[in-house]
Amino acid sequence: MPSRPGTRLAVIAGVLVLAVGGGVGAGLGAPALVGRFGAASPEVPPPPPPVVAEPALRPVGADAPAPTPAGVAALLDPLVAQGRLGALSGKVIDPATGTVLWQHDPGATLVPGSTAKLLTASAALLALDHQARLSTTVVAGAEPGTVVLVGGGDPTLSALPAGEESVYPGAAHLDALVAQVRAATPGPVNRVVVDPGRYTGDGLAPGWLPADVAGGYIAPIVPVMLDGGRADPTDPTSARSSTPARDAAAELARRLGADPAATAVGTAPPGAPVLGTVQSAPVEDLVTTVLRTSDNVLAEVLAREVALAVSAQPSFAGATEAVLRVLAGNGFDVGAATLADGSGLSVRDEVSAALLADLLATAAGPDDGAPRTAALRPLLVGLPVAGGTGTLFDRYVAGEAADGRGWVRAKTGTLTRVNSLAGTVLTADGRLLAFALLSNGASPSVARPLLDEMAAALRSCGCR
Repeated sequence: MPSRPGTRLAVIAGVLVLAVGGGVGAGLGAPALVGRFGAASPEVPPPPPPVVAEPALRPVGADAPAPTPAGVAALLDPLVAQGRLGALSGKVIDPATGTVLWQHDPGATLVPGSTAKLLTASAALLALDHQARLSTTVVAGAEPGTVVLVGGGDPTLSALPAGEESVYPGAAHLDALVAQVRAATPGPVNRVVVDPGRYTGDGLAPGWLPADVAGGYIAPIVPVMLDGGRADPTDPTSARSSTPARDAAAELARRLGADPAATAVGTAPPGAPVLGTVQSAPVEDLVTTVLRTSDNVLAEVLAREVALAVSAQPSFAGATEAVLRVLAGNGFDVGAATLADGSGLSVRDEVSAALLADLLATAAGPDDGAPRTAALRPLLVGLPVAGGTGTLFDRYVAGEAADGRGWVRAKTGTLTRVNSLAGTVLTADGRLLAFALLSNGASPSVARPLLDEMAAALRSCGCR
């Protein structure tokens, strides 16, 4: 998540290879001059076709040398010994072998910030169909001229016109839903009711600050909203609505020609005819968005969908219990981890570096047919690239961490005196390592560059 003011065989690794071609210059005057002096124009061959950049994922070689624990400790221990990280929990694993290469109080549970999203994303990938989509539906109301907007969990539905993209890639558009309803409704629509009954409980989690809604970090969690409740669909930290379901209903009413002020919260009649439905991007793509942009609302929705998938209550308490239950049921030691939400925005979350590193090492493990590795592989795709994408786009661009640019991929976490980083790094020898680093008690201005430096140091391995 963005920081709050005052502060959020072979291992398959993603290596982005960009084919770059040179340009071709053309003399603009020579053939014309030749023509003026009566000579025949020479045959000028056509220019070659333009080079098209085709990014590709390539596997890491199986024979890359493995670092040793002593070698990794020689790199990281001096950085920890500076004493600038406060309480620290850290772990580095070689996913190809499962070898623990380095650890520092790995089982200690600390406030993780947004690296907690790795737990929610992992549970979603383990419990949900990767190609499933979240729907928003309009059905006929109980009275003539009334329609009901039924929330199916999709917070990405966009108010923008078709062809314009919000902060959510691949989002459905409200106008498409409006067009379907108009085509299916013989008479005018006079009133819109919204049904948010898919989720239960409070909209805000324990440990959240009310100011975070106006600050653009979160909206009350309901199963229907527009653009994650944002006032500006293109701004990740735009101010959010405190009534996102009612606002979505009002905007639907406005576009259908009904009175926005007459909207109400209610329940769809059983078996009501469907007038229109639109769907989100697939779950796998939603997970990528959660990790890359650290979207809190989308993370909370995925946690609730996990709860529904395992017959738990779709509330904060039910969703967080479900996330940990799914992870434990897939063989992960959740230890003393506690969650108050699915996004890491709450200061009541406590997670260990051991759990985060184990999730990432499993996702990056050998392609040996293990079901949980196959399910978690998309975690690697969603991790921001150091100095390139998502919440790491402006990090690793200078200083001691610059060597990690393009090689470190990691989820970030920042709250007040909370800093975390968990992801993967490809060593100079071509070995993929998984790591997790949690720091509590130090200022972000001090801890964040040092965590970046630690991850970048792993890039230099060696370490034998």
